[in-house]
Amino acid sequence: MKLEELKSFLDFKSEEFESPAFIEKDPIQIPHQFSKKEDIEIAGFLSATIAWGNRVSILKSAQNMINKMDASPYDFVLHHQTKDLKNFNGFVHRTFNEIDLRYFILSLKNIYTKHGGLEKIFWSEEIPMQERIHQFKRLFFELEHPRRTEKHVSDPLKNSAAKRINMFLRWMVRPNTKGVDFGIWKKVSPSTLSIPLDIHTGNIARKLGLLKRKQNDAKALKELDARLRKFDSEDPVKYDFALFGLGAYEKF
Repeated sequence: MKLEELKSFLDFKSEEFESPAFIEKDPIQIPHQFSKKEDIEIAGFLSATIAWGNRVSILKSAQNMINKMDASPYDFVLHHQTKDLKNFNGFVHRTFNEIDLRYFILSLKNIYTKHGGLEKIFWSEEIPMQERIHQFKRLFFELEHPRRTEKHVSDPLKNSAAKRINMFLRWMVRPNTKGVDFGIWKKVSPSTLSIPLDIHTGNIARKLGLLKRKQNDAKALKELDARLRKFDSEDPVKYDFALFGLGAYEKF
């Protein structure tokens, strides 16, 4: 396809897949259970953190986490006592287990009580988003923590595509015009976001000639970002719906 044809095709597919029906099989359904900003943030962050592997398993594990927080994630994070962390005994999703989840709860409490919350950490007028993710990881692990847990927060400056954090940021930042993403972070512009690069989006991007690099890493993300920003500089990650949908649902 010529460039203009490709843009029209991706615009059409983005419109098609960005609909409430998308929520039914996606981890974003977990934060959609809530209306309070902080509940949405915490449920979204935790759900995105474990969003790899079988989607049915992801949804089951994510819902399990929320249930263990009495379906009130923000209240639990802020007011839990040490004994309440025993709720997570036996929790496991692939390599993310009760040890990791307990630290995530402690770190989130630190973020909301000492650093003004998740949105404030990710907002900056001067620093590119992928560097902000790097800084977020440093802050997230400023407390004493198990070394094993560090692998569950990606670092773009170590050549990670940081798919799960970029997905979480899409959820929080992009407007709720289609009923899918939330748009609750008003200070962060959609133009600063990067696509959640995974096996589906990567494979389709290569088939369409948008991506040459074979690995789904930070270098590939930068390459794909540059192409998608030419199509829409204000909202480049809307094309996540097109690329993911074409790969996961249409087997393009």
